[in-house]
Formats: sequence, C-alpha cells, structure tokens
Amino acid sequence: MKRLGSPRLIKRWRRLAWRAVPLLATALLLVALDQIARYGAERWVLVQLRADAQAAAELRAAVLRSEIEKQRSLPVVLAQDPDVRAALSEHNPVMLRALDARFETLAAGTRASVIYLLDSKGITLAASNYREPTSFVGSDYSFRPYFRHAMAEGAAEHFAFGTVSRRPGLYLTRRIDGEDGPLGVIVVKAEFSGVEDDWRRLAGPTFVTDTRHIVLVTSVPGWQFRAIAEITNEERVRIRASLQFGDASLDPLPIVVEGDDQVRVTMPDGGAERVFVEAAAPVPSTGWTLHVLEPMAATANVAIAAARVLALLGGALLVIALAFGWYRRRRALQKRRREERARRELERRVEERTLELSTANDRLREEMDQRQHAQSALQGLQDELVQASKLAVLGQIAASVAHEVNQPVAAIRTFAESGGLLLARGDTLSAGGNLATIVGLTERIGVITGELRAFARKTPGHLGPVSLREAMEGAMLLLGHRLREQDITLEIDLSAGDILVVAERVRLEQVLVNLLQNALEALTGQTGGRIRVEARAEGGNAVITLMDNGPGLPDAVLQALFMPFTTTKPAGLGLGLVISHDIVAEFGGSLAAANRDGAVFTLILPRVP
Repeated sequence: MKRLGSPRLIKRWRRLAWRAVPLLATALLLVALDQIARYGAERWVLVQLRADAQAAAELRAAVLRSEIEKQRSLPVVLAQDPDVRAALSEHNPVMLRALDARFETLAAGTRASVIYLLDSKGITLAASNYREPTSFVGSDYSFRPYFRHAMAEGAAEHFAFGTVSRRPGLYLTRRIDGEDGPLGVIVVKAEFSGVEDDWRRLAGPTFVTDTRHIVLVTSVPGWQFRAIAEITNEERVRIRASLQFGDASLDPLPIVVEGDDQVRVTMPDGGAERVFVEAAAPVPSTGWTLHVLEPMAATANVAIAAARVLALLGGALLVIALAFGWYRRRRALQKRRREERARRELERRVEERTLELSTANDRLREEMDQRQHAQSALQGLQDELVQASKLAVLGQIAASVAHEVNQPVAAIRTFAESGGLLLARGDTLSAGGNLATIVGLTERIGVITGELRAFARKTPGHLGPVSLREAMEGAMLLLGHRLREQDITLEIDLSAGDILVVAERVRLEQVLVNLLQNALEALTGQTGGRIRVEARAEGGNAVITLMDNGPGLPDAVLQALFMPFTTTKPAGLGLGLVISHDIVAEFGGSLAAANRDGAVFTLILPRVP
C-alpha cells in the first residue's frame, strides 16, 4: 500500500499540477475577456437606450399636448356662441334641449368625452350625454374645483375622477359672462383612453404625472392615481376630501431608482422585476411630466451576447487546441478506464437483477395475501354501497335547495340595498315597490323549501296550466340585475302569444333560471353578449329555445351534460342541469342541448289544449 508522502506519489501530483496550469490560465483569460465584453456592451446599450428613451418621451409629450390643445379650443368657441348665451340667459327648455342635441353631435365629432353647460350656481342645464342613464343634466357641480376656479378666474383646467361616469379625464372650462355678470360655465371633458391604448402597444410603460408626482395617464392600468414619490398623510387626506381621484390609494409606484437613469420595476399582477432606462419630458402648457421606461433586457441581451461571442472567439481557438492535445494523450487511458467501468457495470447489473427477482417474488406473495383480504372485505363493501347511494341522493337534494334558494336571497339583498338608496333619496314610492318585491321573493323561498318537504314525503307537485309568459317574468325577476350588470342583451320572442303549458309554476321558473344562469356564466367577460329566448306551439307541445352567442359547450361536456357533477364552472356542482332535466321529465317533456353559434337548449313541454 502506497504511503501518502512517498516520492513517487509526490512526483505524480506535481506532474498533474503542471498539466493543469495551462488550463487554469486559459480559463482565467476567457473569464476576463467575457467580463470586459459584458461591461463594455452594457455601457454602450445604456447610452443608446437613454437617447432613445428621451427622444420617445419628447415625441409622446408632443402628441399628448396636441390632443389637449385640440380639446382646449372647444370651450373657448362655445363660450362665444350666441345660442349658448341665450339658453343661459332665458333658461328656455326648448333651447336647452336643442343644445343637448348640438353638444351630442359636437362631442362625437371632436372625440370629447362629454360637453355640458352649468349655470352660475353649478347646476347642469344641457349635456351631450343627456340620452344616457348617467346624464349630467340637473346635477350640481358647484363643489368641483374646475367650476369654482372658472367662475373666479374665467377659465380652469382640472384633471379628476368623474363622480358619475367613474372615468378620469381633464376638465377644460370657460366662464360665460353676461351684461349683469357671469351667466355660467361651459365644460369639456377630455379622456385619454385612446392615447393609453396606443402606449400599451409600445415596449415599455409610459405615464404622466402632475406637479404632486401623482400618475394621471398611464399605459399600465394598475398605476393610475399612484405616486412616484411619498405623499404625506395631510396631503393624502386633502386630496381624498376633494374627490379629485375618488377613493384611490395614492400609494407609491413599485419603482426603485438604481442610478444612471436605471430603475427596477415590479410589474403588476404578480409580474417579475424588470430593469428599465427612465426618461422624462415636460408636457408643455400643462405642468405635467411624461415619463418613459425603456426596457433593457432585450436590447442588452443581444448586444452583450454579440460582444461576448466576439471576445471569446479567439480564446475558444486556444481552448480547442489544448483540448485536442489532452484528448490524444488521454485517449489510451480513457479506453482502459471504460473497459474497467464496463466490467464493474456488468457485475452491478447482475447483482441488481438478482435483487429484483427476489423482491418481485416477495411482492407476489404479498399481493396474494392482499387479494385474500380483499375477497373477504367485498361483502362488507357491497353492504356499504346501499348506504352510500342513499347519502348521494340526500346530498343532491340538499345541493339543489342551496342552489335555488341562493338566487332569490341574492335578489333580496340587491332589492334591499336599492331600497335603502331610494329611501335616502326620498323616493318612498319606488322603495315600497322594492319591499313588495322582497315579500314576493321570500314567498318564493317558502315555496321552494315547501317543495323540499313535499319531496321528502314522496308526493309529486301539482301539475296544471302555467302561463309561459308569467314563468319567464318570474325568472327575469331573479336574473334581471345580472343581465344589466354584465351588459347582456336579452331578446324574448313570444310573438305566438301567451302559451299555457302543463307544468308547475315554481319548478318551471327553476328550470328557466338554471338555463339563463348557465348562459350568463358562458358570456362572462365577453363583450356584445346576447341571449335569445323563443317560444312557439307545435302540435300539442310548446317548444322553448334558449340560445346564447358564447363559446358553446365542449364536446366532452356535451356528451355527459345531464349526468351528475358534469360542469364547466370552476366552482360549479354539476347538478343544475341534472335537476332541470328531471323536472322537465316529470312534466312529460324533454330537455336537449346542442352547439350552434353558441350553446342552444331546447325545452319541449306538453301544451294545455
């Protein structure tokens, strides 16, 4: 056995060390070249990106200024218009309605968000959005800074969050003077959604800040009304009290300055940190500052990669030459080592195979014992299956009641909240109507729970003539608010007249609610959503068709649609359509589904002669 300090072993280690010196020197050279190339490329990229970002900031600031200047001329021109002055002086309803139509046409032609006229008390007399539910006509804006400043100084510009439209924009105002003093104020609101959309198609974020460093216009939706500098609590309270930015948090942006005009940004919605080059340019005539963040990653990676390739090319030739020499010298040694490893690998595989055969034999005996235990437990499992079946039926009934009672309870809450708002406004007549509706919904919950007790007694519901129109109106009572909330168009075609079908009123409404709710779920997040319900008489049956323009049903779901727990909803139970199918079958009808430019459900019920 060789001793550690023997002369032969020491000589061998020295020889290995001298052979490693050229390789170590070559590796150090390659590392040094790589680092030098990387540093030079980063400096060059930073200079180029800084120049590009500054040019982009100045160009976008000029475009934004052009958009603002285009809107600034509107209040100036309208303030001199004789029709506007006459309408303010006389408060003639005919003249004011004519101004409504004129403002509407003018706003569409100039792409202004809204144009409206305020009297000397801040009350809106005419507005371009007079046709919309959120019309400004009759609203009091005397508390708004743009009105107060215009009345005091003759003109004002104020960027704020719309109290009615809930959309931010720049309010441009001009005072209209009469012979006896100020008559009122003309207001033009400019929104920048089109500019923001254009910015979103660019590589990096773009945003505009005011003198308080609060973001007003941005290509990143989550950044609006946040700040690039810390805002004191006193300033935060004052801003929120003015309602300029609604209930915005005014929190600082996730931007960390790293020097050399570089910033590190945490992108919204869980995005990773990215490094940008920042450039800023003032927006003339506004007091705003436009910021551009130019991403470094793509440009820097390409430049660094090219520099590193060029720098390492020479070193690579040297490495190749050294590797070739080492290869020839060690070829014979590697061959002997491969043969030795092959022999050892063969012995190892023989041992592993022997162990595997022994293990497989033991596992086979264990499986035989497990099968004997499984055979003895089979009888017990068959007995438990009956009990499990009973529990499944009970669970389906409980899920059905929870599924259906939740809808009128949600509607009761909506009508109660609406009634509270109506009472706060003094509209007791409408609030009384909401309370009456809530009473009807509670009666409906009683009918649904009564149906559960009837099911428990195994007594079927009473079938009789039911008006299809009334059943549809009852379903609309529960889902009307969701249609409006999702801005979905509902078309009901009962041109064949009111059809009487053989059914039970509450359970028929239950089926219609389930079908309409499934259509609403399919249209979630889709613009231009549309649901169409048609009813016609065919022989002794009534055929009701419900169609939507959603994505339709997947083929796999369509084949098992009326089987329990088949659903496309992430939180769905998969019982609604099963229950509906069973209810329709009890009525003597049928329920089928298909895809045709969206999902189509066909409900066939026997018609009252």
